[in-house]
Amino acid sequence: MKTIKLGNKEVYNFSTPYIIAEIGANHNGDMELAKKMILSAKEAGADCVKFQSWTPTSLVSKEEYEKNQVYTDSKKKHFGSLQEMVQKYALTVDQHKELKTFCDNNEIEFASSPFSKEEADLLNEIGVSFFKIASMDINYIDFIKHVASYQKPIVLSTGMSTLSEIENAVNACYSVGNEQVILLHCISIYPPEYKDIHLNNIHTLQTVFDLPVGFSDHTMGTSIPLASVVFGSCVIEKHFTLDKDLPGWDHEISANPEELKVICSESKNISESLGSKMRTVSKAEENKKDKFRRSLVVTKKLKKGHILTEEDLTAKRPGTSIQPNEIEYVVGRTLNNDLEDDDLLKWNDLI
Repeated sequence: MKTIKLGNKEVYNFSTPYIIAEIGANHNGDMELAKKMILSAKEAGADCVKFQSWTPTSLVSKEEYEKNQVYTDSKKKHFGSLQEMVQKYALTVDQHKELKTFCDNNEIEFASSPFSKEEADLLNEIGVSFFKIASMDINYIDFIKHVASYQKPIVLSTGMSTLSEIENAVNACYSVGNEQVILLHCISIYPPEYKDIHLNNIHTLQTVFDLPVGFSDHTMGTSIPLASVVFGSCVIEKHFTLDKDLPGWDHEISANPEELKVICSESKNISESLGSKMRTVSKAEENKKDKFRRSLVVTKKLKKGHILTEEDLTAKRPGTSIQPNEIEYVVGRTLNNDLEDDDLLKWNDLI
């Protein structure tokens, strides 16, 4: 079983999930809001907060800006054009360093998705323990090689990709000597329809690539990320906000603090409850047997020397004496003692 360390936590398929609170751009360019979100994610039980590292020129081309002068979204009111939002939401070098230090001081892992080699270099410089590669970059092989060359774990989202594209991305990491790869099953729709989620793909990725596999979630609520734990999801990445009604790209599909707390606590409970495939009876259950199971009792008053028949016997609690499945060793035996109606039958009552 392949194990990879993210921060101070070892993750592997069916391990207790490593929870990433994906702040992304939900800080809306406000550092105080970003810090409040970090503290809230920590309080909810997240292992890590993740941001996104891009500049107005590293991610979006002039042509794209020109096509999207107004960022339209029927459910949200945004403050301006796509370019204006990208400029406002981009983190500066100093803000990266400030947030990393703030996370360190509050004992929660800082991570980010770089969108250029320069941003990957910055993240490495400030000391991230792993890199997250977004689904959109799974075919950006040169970029993946650059990031993987730092020999730190790579968490790779697989939205929009075929198995062959995933294989090429994994091999890009391997080609520079980095085999610390975690795949995240992901559907790059915000939110996806349930019929399109295909959590069974987690098992597919585990089998095909023999790597730890997690789930990057874009659904509403908590049920689907928690369901992924049953499939062995070792990482859960969930968008996070303090208020779903804030303007911005991802607030509406993000978990609020209460939902994140549920994901953090219940994922641990689910993971622990999966246990072993081997059929066992716990010590606690063994201790229940005497109280909950039945023993053979006689149905009427019987005299010493009586030869027992099935009609003389029934079974009632407690299970401290002769078990009901042992009746074949009792019928036809002779009583060694007198018994009253409803007495438990004991082995020393038999000749």
